[in-house]
Amino acid sequence: MAAPTKNGSGDTSVHPPPLLWAQRKDKVLVTVVLENCKNPTIDLKDKSFHFGGKGGTQNMDHDVTLELYAEIDPERSQCQKTERQIFFTLIKKDPNASFWPRLTKEKNKLHFLKTDFNRWKDEDDTDDEEEREDFNLDEMMSSMGGLNSGDLGGSPDGEEEDSDDEDLPDLQ
Repeated sequence: MAAPTKNGSGDTSVHPPPLLWAQRKDKVLVTVVLENCKNPTIDLKDKSFHFGGKGGTQNMDHDVTLELYAEIDPERSQCQKTERQIFFTLIKKDPNASFWPRLTKEKNKLHFLKTDFNRWKDEDDTDDEEEREDFNLDEMMSSMGGLNSGDLGGSPDGEEEDSDDEDLPDLQ
């Protein structure tokens, strides 16, 4: 299924691309890490994910089909392609289902599939980070008493006095 396939000459020329995955309660995020992928083949079904394409540093053929842990909604799922990666947002068919313990139905470890810890969310994590788009560092620091709040002491001209500011002897 995900192993390299042989072409007519007997060599293994088709390999699975590197995949990263993460999830939220209602969706699964899959990233295909493949530079300069031309004309990718994408097939999303209720319980499967298929990707094929040619690219990477050696411009090789890549192909992978995964049987997913649970059902997705292919019609609502999305794909976004960049020069280096292809991002998939796979919408879970049952939004009230629990988090998936793994991406695939199979329990065996796949060498090309890794967890995307930069995008990972656990069941007990809140969505505060995603909802806070109006984050203002200056406002936060002034409310904490830092950055020009005047609560730090120092001289009236804004420069703080420091014991290390004494005159140092000349080097000889």
